[in-house]
Amino acid sequence: MISSIYYNFLGAAPNWYKNTIISFLIVNPIIYILFDAMSLPAGFILGWIILGEFIFTLAMAIKCYPLQPGGLIALESILMGLTNTGQIYYEVEANLKVILLLVFMVAGIYFMKDFLLYIFTKLLINIKNKRLLCLLFVFAAAFLSAFLDALTVMAVLIAVAVGFYHVYKNVAEKEVGFAEDSADFTIFKGFLRNLLMHGAVGTALGGVSTTVGEPQNLLIASVADWSFVEFFIKMLPISFPVFICGLLTCYLLERLSLFSYGIQLPDHIRQILIDFDRSESSKRTQAQNMKILTQALVAVILVFSLAFGLAAVGLIGLMIIVLLTAFNGVIEEHQLGKAFEEALPFTALLVVFFAIVAVIHDQHLFSFVINYVLTLKQETQIPMFFMVNGILSMISDNVFVATIYISEVKAALDSGAIGREQFDLLAIAINSGTNLPSVATPNGQAAFLFLLTSSVAPLLGLSYLRMVLMALPYTVVLSVIGVLSVIFILPHF
Repeated sequence: MISSIYYNFLGAAPNWYKNTIISFLIVNPIIYILFDAMSLPAGFILGWIILGEFIFTLAMAIKCYPLQPGGLIALESILMGLTNTGQIYYEVEANLKVILLLVFMVAGIYFMKDFLLYIFTKLLINIKNKRLLCLLFVFAAAFLSAFLDALTVMAVLIAVAVGFYHVYKNVAEKEVGFAEDSADFTIFKGFLRNLLMHGAVGTALGGVSTTVGEPQNLLIASVADWSFVEFFIKMLPISFPVFICGLLTCYLLERLSLFSYGIQLPDHIRQILIDFDRSESSKRTQAQNMKILTQALVAVILVFSLAFGLAAVGLIGLMIIVLLTAFNGVIEEHQLGKAFEEALPFTALLVVFFAIVAVIHDQHLFSFVINYVLTLKQETQIPMFFMVNGILSMISDNVFVATIYISEVKAALDSGAIGREQFDLLAIAINSGTNLPSVATPNGQAAFLFLLTSSVAPLLGLSYLRMVLMALPYTVVLSVIGVLSVIFILPHF
């Protein structure tokens, strides 16, 4: 019986991971009892231990989705009295805009996939110059991620790569002596790897600049009471130089063929993809073309709705769902349900984030850290926040990191420890710090983790280590330019 329970616990996760989580759950109450018996601040000490345990589950997201192990740790924290359900509900209520963003906006963009697929497919087919193609992939991913959900943009890029992978494989398999480790096939897989990594970085470059680019952006904007346009303008001193330097990095990587980039697509392989696209385009009916046109028009409506702040972001997402489903003939309940599959697991995880944040608040875990940083000179505080958030976001989920720090900074503002101007600068530093350096590993960026765990990763040989190495030049450039912008440009903007 016990062996069956153990087998079912966390399913296919490695045994060492299961044992680690079990040991966390057993040891935590013991630590609390021992420290409490010694009249030490048991809640404070255990709170830090639980925070470390939770970050571990986020860092090990590839082994097991963090909702289950992190949720168990959060539940145990409640049972031990480190926080309570009332405080968790308060955190959820305060961040309802972010939850609505994930539920409705991500689902809304799902019904725009045909239009997005059309854009990236045409880019790949029609542009022969590899450097220009990569630059346009980065630019398109950045632009779309500024107004759409980065995960959905990444999902579209993956769909394009998977589609062309199978097209070429099906054609190549008809050749005599075809092998998956052949030179042409290896080159083709490397070419697609290059595009996907450039596109993934592009989602981060665009995602930092607007309230809808990443979930933590809207969280920060809500706390700071910034509109879509106001947020964009405040982030501009950092987002613009980083974007330009990101494009330059892309060009140099392709020009110099560094870090596994610069792989060129042979003409005969390109011709196979072109022929396939022509065949598919000729089969496309007028109704299908109208669907793509409708999605393009709704995308324009979306941009203007966000820019003019016509409603809360989540409600704009719901409007997108209504428009796209109504005019594209999606009327059955099960068709609608598919759109919510991507967002709801992360939405549930976000609520677990808020439970851990509630522990942090109730046990005052970061009070001394924030108080120390606030004793530094104002010009030192801003880059310090950028670097601390950046380092944590490399190993942990950036939404969780942003949630912690923006809450603490808001508490400092409410207490009168800092003024509104300093709060705004720190909020910008937190946003940029959690967005830019987080491209270092798949742990920090949801889009990167999505790519690593997708079906295309094993097909193209995208391992964890390879993604880290290919992202390294971007990590260095984005982090350095980000912190320099925070120090030298932001205070004078």
